[in-house]
Amino acid sequence: MRVSDLQEIDLEKILPHDRPMILIDNLLEVDMDKKFVKTSVTISENKIFFDKEINGISPLVGIEFMAQTVGCYSYYKNGEKIPEIGFLLGSRLYENTLEKFENGKTYIITAQEIYTDNELVSFECLIYNEGKEVAKAAVNVFQPADAGAYLKEL
Repeated sequence: MRVSDLQEIDLEKILPHDRPMILIDNLLEVDMDKKFVKTSVTISENKIFFDKEINGISPLVGIEFMAQTVGCYSYYKNGEKIPEIGFLLGSRLYENTLEKFENGKTYIITAQEIYTDNELVSFECLIYNEGKEVAKAAVNVFQPADAGAYLKEL
């Protein structure tokens, strides 16, 4: 399903965050058959992690761009229900060619599900700028069947 074929997507209904912690700007594509999602972010001074000294955002924030992209996929995988809390367990092999996410540039983030046991899921995530891959990682997430009960146990 291409999101552009649907009505306007409200990321606050999809992600369990409030602004300004919603870092991505647009959900571009969801393909549940291919287990794939694509989002975008345009870097600007109004972003919470914008650093005026470098005129951009640290490349480490790329992990959260990836995690929020995964969160969009999770929303559709769970039948478009109100999002439950998920846990970013970690990432492996985060590689990037960036000194920063540059002010004014738009980045495309993709996530492809590569493994799941229903609660633990692994994704291959990529970030592109102008069609060129600039970052990648394997992102592992955990979303318990009953996140509320799980949090009470912690």
